[in-house]
Amino acid sequence: MTAQAASRLRVVAVHGIHNGFGAGVPEARKEELRALKAAVWARDLAAGLGVAPEHLDVDFAYYADRLLPGPAAQGGPDGDFLADPLAQEFLDAWARALGLPDEAAHGSAAVPLRGFSAWLARRFDLAEGPLRVFVRLLCAEVAAYLRSPDAPERSAAREEVAARIARHRPRVVVAHSLGSVVAYEALQAHPELRPELFLTLGSPLALPRLVFDRLVPAPRPAGTPQPRGAGLPGGTRWVNIADPGDPVAVPPGLGGYFAGVAMDHTSTVSALFRFHHAENYLRCATTAATLAPYLGR
Repeated sequence: MTAQAASRLRVVAVHGIHNGFGAGVPEARKEELRALKAAVWARDLAAGLGVAPEHLDVDFAYYADRLLPGPAAQGGPDGDFLADPLAQEFLDAWARALGLPDEAAHGSAAVPLRGFSAWLARRFDLAEGPLRVFVRLLCAEVAAYLRSPDAPERSAAREEVAARIARHRPRVVVAHSLGSVVAYEALQAHPELRPELFLTLGSPLALPRLVFDRLVPAPRPAGTPQPRGAGLPGGTRWVNIADPGDPVAVPPGLGGYFAGVAMDHTSTVSALFRFHHAENYLRCATTAATLAPYLGR
């Protein structure tokens, strides 16, 4: 290994929702697509840091194909309630956590997709049509992962992320959105991995009921007013960044819910619809300031 290669910052990137390569993709093609995604994340991180992408050695932990696709919504793509009960339960918990008023829920115990999307669009000044598609995708993919603590799909996704970390031996793991949930469980299941930094971006890890209460390991002590999630093993430093306009990162601060969170940053990364997009988090100044001390060491 050359001195230049040794000095590159080794990173494993863990994606969020809507990152599937498609069904039946051959392994060779999957590796090509993984390399392309890694290059995109390297470019975005480097842009924020103000360095050339060659300063980073990024691997892309791809787990989307390990999850089964979510069931179709009732009544087709325009259905107002999600056919998958767990996806609908996630939508209900998410909406209540954001403070959806009763009138937007139309008095229903189950939150209607249209009512929630319209209210969310008004609250965050977003385009309702794309937002409704995003909400449907998010609920389906989160439900697919969190359906059961011992589901083979969940284990396969978690182990795929762990395997990429073990193979690449990164100093930093950067995990976005649902990827922060998968990566958190992977690091808990494999305490020997021990990256120096775990950076979570736009994370829903602390969302009550449907995420926080379903984590493995379970928050302790169970049944108390405020249980706490386990900190990361092996002394890994944990930094979280959440845009205050990102409704997926709710609640935005993780430090009140998990042991060992070193820093909780609430930083604006985008004022546009791409409030939750990985690109904006990767390029933001707070991400750059978090990663800069690890460059060239």
